[in-house]
Amino acid sequence: MSFEALGLSEEVLRAVSEAGYTEPTPIQRDAIPVVLMGRDVLGCAQTGTGKTASFTLPMIDILASGQAKARMPRSLILEPTRELAAQVADNFTTYTAYQNLSFALLIGGERMGDQQRALERGVDVLIATPGRLIDLFERGNILLSDCKVLVIDEADRMLDMGFIPDIERIVGLLPRMRQTLFFSATMPPPIRKLADQFLINPKEITVAPPASPAATVAQHKVLVAERDKRAALRTLIQQEDVTNAIIFCNRKRDVDVLTKSLLKHGFDAAGLHGDMAQPARMATLDKFREGAVRLLVASDVAARGLDIPRVGHVFNFDVPVHAEDYVHRIGRTGRAGRSGRSFTLASPDDAKLLAAVETMLKKEIEVIGLADFEPADQSEAEERPRRRSRSSGSSAPAKARPAERAAASSSSRSRSRSKDEKSRPARGEDRDRRPRREREDDETLLGFGDNEVPAFFLQPSIAP
Repeated sequence: MSFEALGLSEEVLRAVSEAGYTEPTPIQRDAIPVVLMGRDVLGCAQTGTGKTASFTLPMIDILASGQAKARMPRSLILEPTRELAAQVADNFTTYTAYQNLSFALLIGGERMGDQQRALERGVDVLIATPGRLIDLFERGNILLSDCKVLVIDEADRMLDMGFIPDIERIVGLLPRMRQTLFFSATMPPPIRKLADQFLINPKEITVAPPASPAATVAQHKVLVAERDKRAALRTLIQQEDVTNAIIFCNRKRDVDVLTKSLLKHGFDAAGLHGDMAQPARMATLDKFREGAVRLLVASDVAARGLDIPRVGHVFNFDVPVHAEDYVHRIGRTGRAGRSGRSFTLASPDDAKLLAAVETMLKKEIEVIGLADFEPADQSEAEERPRRRSRSSGSSAPAKARPAERAAASSSSRSRSRSKDEKSRPARGEDRDRRPRREREDDETLLGFGDNEVPAFFLQPSIAP
């Protein structure tokens, strides 16, 4: 099927053709005609399947007639992160080349004054993250009473990041008579309940089983001791002859540490996480897209929806806390029908998380060994545990009272054991003290615990 068969206007078809697209993806083929009919849509499709065009293209034709009023956008697209919102804005720029539509991008990390002035001029499409939208609404800069189309994108990510109360508040400000397009990569029960709350007689479109990885991605795992992960990663990069790759860490501070380690060993790497300023984040992404940086070390801020073409490899330096994030991470490669490869480094501490991923996949990930692997030296092996100990917040033991000094030998050994126990590495995550509305770009962070591990993890750290 061609785009011409979907009922799009000549202007949109011309822009799509000039962008180099010839055939719609399954989600585009099924969703676009329904959106053009004015029906609500509940779309479930894995990452990298073209969800963005499935709602942007028909919205352009729906909004082609009419005029926006000051501070009253005619449509609203909600995205969980700044990068996703900026990517949708780029798509509108491409697809509206022959349409006279205006849009505004409301995200944190950018000047609020510029966004206020854009709203004053009136916009047809408002693309926003929840926190900044509520901020501007509370300042009296936005009225949502004229919004005819609402898009909630990456709804499961919104749930993970704690934005559902904000979404419910925003929806409460919109007219009841509107068209709502609800898209999610997975459809857990809370998301299904939310869809029932927001949608009226929706057309449900599912183009792939929820939480299924792309068939074009070859998946592998390496069983390795925690202290050897960096050395194993370097060996993998060399062994695989990597052209470009995204390396995922669970924690933002580990992104910085791993990036510095790779640079120290002569690898071309750059870090990306939610604590970076927005201009720095966009500059890093642009360098990676253009090939100026070969290895992008990232938190889960880069796992959802970002269109970075021709990524050859994905490495999970940490097994993701949420099993569903595994699918989104490896979905950064193997896009648009191309083949890709993913590797997950798993230590004994990761046993439960790895089991959850494989349960979701309904299969075991293939175990591979590493050729010419040399374990990390002592200084590198101890760096990560020492860093965790310093961040754990444990205080030094109190001085012994005079009566206790009489048993110096015994108490010294006791205090030594106590100190060792207190200084054990903590696997908890950094706690973000910012208000929820300012966390639009941050990944959900959970801690780990000590648990029993399967017997296969007690074997040598590197498979033969």
